[in-house]
Amino acid sequence: MIPLFHLHHDVSFCEGFSMSTSEVPKPTSLYSPSSIAQDLVAGLVVFLVALPLCLGIALASGADLFSGLLSGIVGGLVVAVISGSHTSVSGPAAGLTAIVAAQITLLGSFEAFLLAVLIAGLIQIGFGIARGGALSAFFPSSVIKGLLVAIGVILILKQIPHIFGHDTDPEGDMSFIQPDQENTFSELLTIFAGEIHVGAMVIGLLSIAILLIWERIPALKKSLVPAPLIVVAVGVLINLGFTNIGPDWLVSGSHLVQIPIAQSFSEFVGFLRMPDFSRTFDPAIYIAAVTIAVVASLETLLNLEAVDKLDKAKRNSPPSRELIAQGCGNMVCGLIGGLPVTSVVVRGSVNVGAGSKTKMSAIFHGALILISVAFLPTLMNKIPLSALAAILLVTGFKLASPTIFKQMWKEGRYQFIPFIVTVVAIVMTDLLVGILIGLGISILFILNSNLRRPIRRIVETQVDGDVTHIELSNQVSFLNRAALDRVLNETSPGSKLVIDASRSDYIDPDVLSLIRDFKDNVAPPRDISVNLAGFRQKYQLSDVKEFAEFTSRELQEKVTSDQVIKILRNGNRRFADGTRLNRDLGRQVNATAAGQSPLAAVLSCIDSRVPTELVFDLGVGDIFSVRVAGNIVGTKSLGSLEYAVGVAGVKLVAVLGHTRCGAVTSSVELIAANQGAEAATGCQHLQSIVDEIAPCVPSDSAEAVENLSAEAMEQYVDKVAEANVIHTVEEILKRSRIIREAVQDGRVKVIGALYDVKTGHTKFLGDGGSELASESASGPPAEVAG
Repeated sequence: MIPLFHLHHDVSFCEGFSMSTSEVPKPTSLYSPSSIAQDLVAGLVVFLVALPLCLGIALASGADLFSGLLSGIVGGLVVAVISGSHTSVSGPAAGLTAIVAAQITLLGSFEAFLLAVLIAGLIQIGFGIARGGALSAFFPSSVIKGLLVAIGVILILKQIPHIFGHDTDPEGDMSFIQPDQENTFSELLTIFAGEIHVGAMVIGLLSIAILLIWERIPALKKSLVPAPLIVVAVGVLINLGFTNIGPDWLVSGSHLVQIPIAQSFSEFVGFLRMPDFSRTFDPAIYIAAVTIAVVASLETLLNLEAVDKLDKAKRNSPPSRELIAQGCGNMVCGLIGGLPVTSVVVRGSVNVGAGSKTKMSAIFHGALILISVAFLPTLMNKIPLSALAAILLVTGFKLASPTIFKQMWKEGRYQFIPFIVTVVAIVMTDLLVGILIGLGISILFILNSNLRRPIRRIVETQVDGDVTHIELSNQVSFLNRAALDRVLNETSPGSKLVIDASRSDYIDPDVLSLIRDFKDNVAPPRDISVNLAGFRQKYQLSDVKEFAEFTSRELQEKVTSDQVIKILRNGNRRFADGTRLNRDLGRQVNATAAGQSPLAAVLSCIDSRVPTELVFDLGVGDIFSVRVAGNIVGTKSLGSLEYAVGVAGVKLVAVLGHTRCGAVTSSVELIAANQGAEAATGCQHLQSIVDEIAPCVPSDSAEAVENLSAEAMEQYVDKVAEANVIHTVEEILKRSRIIREAVQDGRVKVIGALYDVKTGHTKFLGDGGSELASESASGPPAEVAG
């Protein structure tokens, strides 16, 4: 039985962004007319979300509000243009707020900090040119998914106070400990303490209702008018209506977007800041630059990987190019007075959810921020923060869908624990610290997995003693040395050991030294024979053969029939359990080129699902294999079996039938219908096979077959197949004098066996089957050492 591995492409990640494989859209051209409208809509939605985040992150970082807006503009008009990602949206990063605030304080001025940002951009460009983006391939998926879910949870927790009009915490703050010395949970408690703005609450709750209703009405969901735009428009109109109700309802001041307003062009230009080049040779500047570059690059790569998982078109963003784009963006930010930029999950997820097709949406969002800052600040400052908080809150629910938790739980503890630790760590600390904790836990789990599975140990039953096979894994590091040392020391004195490195791409020098020492110094005094196989020339450890791993004439003469049956049983158990030995077939071919001394002759069916050597996990030269449809005995097949017994000296003849046998099924159907094989199929010589199987078919088959269900018919045929095996065994003994005499003399046994094509297990029948039933599971099981 050959296992088939079915590939399943799971392109769904979280509720709200999921789709089946057949629904995955084809990548769209950047300037395709069909995508421009959708990208404009997505860019508008991202702009509405990004505007308060830019202001909030600047406030949380202790910088000018305008610096955050500049970063948003650069993220759209510089980074997006150079980037190869169609989903990622860049801007000031919440994960950098603590670093930005600390570095501004340490360097003494914002202008000195801008110089560090400029140099950090140059370093990032260097990372990208050096293909540093390849690091993203090593990020565990559990951490990436944990990052997305954590962002969703934070958005929910952080935006609830803003929904109710409690806006003391900056909109873009993602840290657990807030600038106002509150934390994420204590901030929520202020709502219960009564710190609620009624007007903001009405707008916020109504905005959530509009967003949810819009999602559930197909006609609205497919329209080009985005729900967030309706939410903002309704929020502004409702707030205008509150002017007639009273000051307690009117949303104003800190509860609105607050873009700095320039009274003239010169004042607008005055918002721009230049780096302090006089500090060029200050070591502190370079320390800050390296810190910003490393953290910003790490956050960018993680966020890029996370947003790619949400992409409906399943596109892969080039990470090294993204680092170059981010570096260019940070150089521009350093030159004009902006905060450092990175790829941002919140904006990217909103971008995907809004249906963006290409990176034009990110470019549009940057252009809209520039237009709003330069020409429409008064209008933008009428937008209630609670309306924008509603958009972020709903986005958070999509990212932190319960479906993700269920999915990760089903994937087992090695995925779930790093995932949930990442989620909790990010929520309870901040983005950067939480990611590092998640990566650390994932690395521990990976190391633990490698420590537990550095080798595979399988015990093979042979005539002159068991042979222990130790198969080394693909990567064997120094961390695996202790596990291998324990396995080697547990080898019993006088036993045989095969150390197989044919699947190893790397073996640590310490491990190679351990193997050499065991073979040369430890094994000889213990009378342990060691074969080395598959060691590459670079390991400076040559293959060694101290005992034969194939059936020799000496071995054939010593073996008994019952021992051969046991060898077949244990081999089939390994096959069915998926622990087949990794045999050096090339070596066996060379070793058996001069002659053969097989242990058994197996008469099996020609069915492609029953390859005899694989079913019994045997090597080259171990058995004679005779195959004929229906595993029947005829003149030629019987002659082959007689040669095996009388000339080659095998100790066992086995008739191997199988379930769902096509030959038996056809014979049953032909006999039940009282038809000849040639008349029914056109095959001239098929009738002889039917005639051999016919004695095993019950006489009432015509009536029985007619009334059987498909499942019952399968069971009926399997019983006939088993009877046919026993019948063939009897016919061999009846028709062959030489085999019959060998059985009478005790030199050979003839048995039957039935292979189950569903499970891969073989049931032994006839002589030798009953007395060995208790031994079927007595062989030492395969095990994984670690």
